[in-house]
Amino acid sequence: MGKFLLPEPGSVTERPDSSLGGTVEYVQADYDDSEWRELNLPHDWGIEGPFDLNAPGETAKLPWQGIGWYRKQFEIDEADLGGMVFLDIDGAMANPLIWCNGAFVGGWRFGYASFRVDLTPHLRAGGDNLISIRLENLDESSRWYPGSGLYRNVWLVKSSRVHVEQWGVHVTTPKIEEDSALVCIETVLNDETGGESAGKSENAIYAPNTLLRPLELQHRVFEANKEGLIVGEALVESARETVEIQDGFAAHSSICVTIDSPKLWSPHSPSRYVVETQVWEDGQLQDRVETLFGVRSMAFDADNGFLLNGERVMLQGVCLHHDHGALGAAFNVSAMRRQLLKLQEMGCNAIRTSHNPGAPEMLDLCDELGIFVIGEAFDCWALPKKENDYCTCFQRWHERDLRAMVRRDRNHPSVIIWSIGNEIAELWHPEGWKLGRRLSAICKEEDSSRLTTAGYNFGGAGFDGMQAAVDVTGFNYKPDLYAEFHERNPTRPVYGSETSSCISTRGAYFFPFSDERLEGRKDFQVSSTDLHTADWAFTPDAEFKGLDENPCAAGEFVWTGFDYLGEPTPFNADMTNLLNFSDLEERERIARELEEQRKNSPPSRSSYFGIIDLAGFEKDRFFLYQARWRPQLPMAHILPHWDWPEREGEHTPVQVYSSGDEAELFINGRSLGRQKRGPLQYRFRWDEVYYEPGEIRVETYKDGEPWATASRKTPGPASNIVLEQNYPREGEADLTYVAVSLADEKGVTLPRATDELSVQVEGGGELIATDNGDPTRLEPFQSSTLPLFYGKAIVIIRRKPDTDAGIKVKVVAAGLPEAELSV
Repeated sequence: MGKFLLPEPGSVTERPDSSLGGTVEYVQADYDDSEWRELNLPHDWGIEGPFDLNAPGETAKLPWQGIGWYRKQFEIDEADLGGMVFLDIDGAMANPLIWCNGAFVGGWRFGYASFRVDLTPHLRAGGDNLISIRLENLDESSRWYPGSGLYRNVWLVKSSRVHVEQWGVHVTTPKIEEDSALVCIETVLNDETGGESAGKSENAIYAPNTLLRPLELQHRVFEANKEGLIVGEALVESARETVEIQDGFAAHSSICVTIDSPKLWSPHSPSRYVVETQVWEDGQLQDRVETLFGVRSMAFDADNGFLLNGERVMLQGVCLHHDHGALGAAFNVSAMRRQLLKLQEMGCNAIRTSHNPGAPEMLDLCDELGIFVIGEAFDCWALPKKENDYCTCFQRWHERDLRAMVRRDRNHPSVIIWSIGNEIAELWHPEGWKLGRRLSAICKEEDSSRLTTAGYNFGGAGFDGMQAAVDVTGFNYKPDLYAEFHERNPTRPVYGSETSSCISTRGAYFFPFSDERLEGRKDFQVSSTDLHTADWAFTPDAEFKGLDENPCAAGEFVWTGFDYLGEPTPFNADMTNLLNFSDLEERERIARELEEQRKNSPPSRSSYFGIIDLAGFEKDRFFLYQARWRPQLPMAHILPHWDWPEREGEHTPVQVYSSGDEAELFINGRSLGRQKRGPLQYRFRWDEVYYEPGEIRVETYKDGEPWATASRKTPGPASNIVLEQNYPREGEADLTYVAVSLADEKGVTLPRATDELSVQVEGGGELIATDNGDPTRLEPFQSSTLPLFYGKAIVIIRRKPDTDAGIKVKVVAAGLPEAELSV
């Protein structure tokens, strides 16, 4: 817990530097911060709102800009002053500057970077130590909602003066055979004793303690007898190696050992091991670090795509921004786990961190769950997409930021490749590939075990020499270029780094269904027929076809897995959309359309791209991807819903998504025909259906045998409020998500309900956010009242610390009995 102050705009106008520490009142111990707000980290001040209709939709109409301060008082034992004490920050948005006891100790620029500052020289024994952190988010510095503040975890790390450097253990598995695996361990040691030492390092490999949760695995506080990740006896131990360490310099050691009968890491069996590294001096244990890793081989092949442990695996991936919807950018393990489990349910096996490094705990979870990761560094280089974005610091900071990302994340078995950038403007320039090649070289200097990639949004990058910047070419929205690329670059792998950009609103259906591009709507919603896309993009079906016709492609990363805050295309009036067009006429046309959008002040503040909405509810598209990505799962899904009293007798087309290969549709028991899916056909369509109340049902078949059924029924009047624990389905978590809907007396859900809800949480929990998935809702997420949106809403509850009391959720809607759920 610490204290937080967000000054009024303009109250702090000068950016202090290291010479101004004595003149900044907030860093002084005698400053009175009794009026400051106490809070827990991680924290995002922008998500607290309020929304501003006139603010840019591209950054969610939230007040994320400005200057914020954090202060934290803490104790240090006398014994700890003989060692080192660091402050590790996993992410601070943005431009953090840090003081310890009034002395400036360092800072960073990139809001997505993890970094460390040394507090040791400025600490005092006892409880009168003070850390002060200043953050500043500039206008025009992001083209999506970036969040604000200390939005990722912050750690106080203690170690001996002879210690392993931050991210100083690097584990690789260069040779894997059926009965053994060679494990190579490189270690970087530091000596801050003021002299020279002959440190000794040794390594042992253990099976991990699988009972520990990912948040507990990542960081350490050195204690010689600390119980950590390891369990049981060591599988293999190295000899103790003497390493000469000179004060102020890093010393390197390298050793290889062999594991017998290794368990390989894969999505189906995400097995991991732990390296325990010990550092000794004069017979005394000085430091101890535990590093999780996995044994697996990876390769990208020009003909066969991605190979894991020698076998082809199709990358069924999504792109993800870093926010957690109603929780904002403040990282939470439970919220992240919920997202990943929902994506796995769909059949997703890969994540692209769009377009910056993700939180370290996200990678822990991907390791644990068996999900591949593309670790992406930048959304721009020196040429800007926004006036104050990363371009302002690229020249001075890109090498430090890139090395920090690779060093931090290179031991994660889930990370399969490094991306040096997304839709980078320099790569349109004839000489741009040279800078890209340099960034790729930096990645390989830190980690020679992985290849590099980038996301290209113009087709010429695959043919004019730009492909030389990276090892694996990623095309954004180019399913029609895979064949030509493979023909002209027969030795270079290719994949869809960003695909589809289909847009939809969960639960919304407008008639007639159409394959045409979206026309603007006054309610600022998009029909959930999965036929509408952004102007630069393709339907999911077109991307599927491109992959099926070109098995050389390694797979795709759909834009996006979840809706996210900001970029509400097609209602965002966001001129950065023009970056997606190389054709000048197209750019001019879209520019005219966007100018018209700006005149209307659209209320939209979150995206329509997600396969899953901002509240975590599946859109119809979820089942289209599930049908493709989990072909052995018996499933069928019907759209639209069947509650259209105003459309009786009117043309109401029906679509079915299924992993089956045949489907027969029934309305009130009458068959509307049986269809067999043809080649390159990904959905069943009955275009000549006329609405009548009752039941619409589908029966599907696979290889001639019954496969899966689904139905939609016309509901009667609302009878009761339905509460369901959406997450966690089992076990415990610090956050609980409760889904709210209405049902009639027969239990049929009302898909069009808009009733206003009032939420109350009692006992050992507290309400922290509500949402309904509506991208135009401008009430604060912290509100305890909200309407159902197309029949659904979500309630997010946090367990109070230091209590075992039960939690009760009560929900009220006018004219219905109160609903109650114990969680």
